[in-house]
Amino acid sequence: MEKRNKSLLMKATILFIAGVFLTKLFPNGETEVLNQPEYSSKLKEAKEFVHRNKMDSTVCFLIDMKVHSGKKRFAVLDLKKDSILREIIVCHGSAGSKGLASSGPDTPIFSNIPSSYASSIGKYRVGKRSYSNWGINVHYKLHGLDSTNNNAFRRIIVLHSFVGVNQSEVYPEAAPYSLGCPMVSNEDMTYLDELLKTKKNVLMWIYYQE
Repeated sequence: MEKRNKSLLMKATILFIAGVFLTKLFPNGETEVLNQPEYSSKLKEAKEFVHRNKMDSTVCFLIDMKVHSGKKRFAVLDLKKDSILREIIVCHGSAGSKGLASSGPDTPIFSNIPSSYASSIGKYRVGKRSYSNWGINVHYKLHGLDSTNNNAFRRIIVLHSFVGVNQSEVYPEAAPYSLGCPMVSNEDMTYLDELLKTKKNVLMWIYYQE
C-alpha cells in the first residue's frame, strides 16, 4: 500500500510540474496547434506562404468553412509558438444572388462574382484599417491572392463586426449571414483590431477542409 501511495504521489507530482510548464509556455490559455489536426495540417503551408510572400510571420488567421457557422471556426494562430491565440465565431455570405443557391450554416456557397453575396475561399492579405458603418465602426480591407478570391477588394469584401453576431458558440443555431464578408462579434473585432494595429500584411486563409 505504501509503495502504491508513493507511486501515485510521484505521478501527481509529474502531472503538476507538466501543468506548470505548459502554463508558462502558453500563459494566456493558448492551445498547441499540433494537438489540433484541423489547424496543424495548414500550419506548415501557411508558414511557407508568408515567408515566400514577405508577409507577417508572427500570426495568421485560418477559417474553416466546413465547420458549422454556430461554432468557432476562425482561429488566430501564433506562428512563432505554433499555438492558438483565440477561436472566434465568423459568419459567411448568404449567396442566393447571380443565379447561386443560398448558403446553409454548414453548406456555404462560394463565389468570386461581384454582387453574389457569397464568401470566397482562398488566401487573403489583410490590408488597411478603415471606417465601417457596422459593429465597432472598424473594418480591414482584404486583398484576395488566389484566382478564387481576387475580386475581393473590388467586391468590398472586408473583415468587420456586427452587433448580431454572438461571441459564444450558438450551435445548433446558425450565426447570421453576411453579404460575403467574414463578419465577427464586436468583442472579437475589438480583439482583432488591437492585434492588427500592430501588424502589417497578415495572412487570412479561408478554406473548406475536406
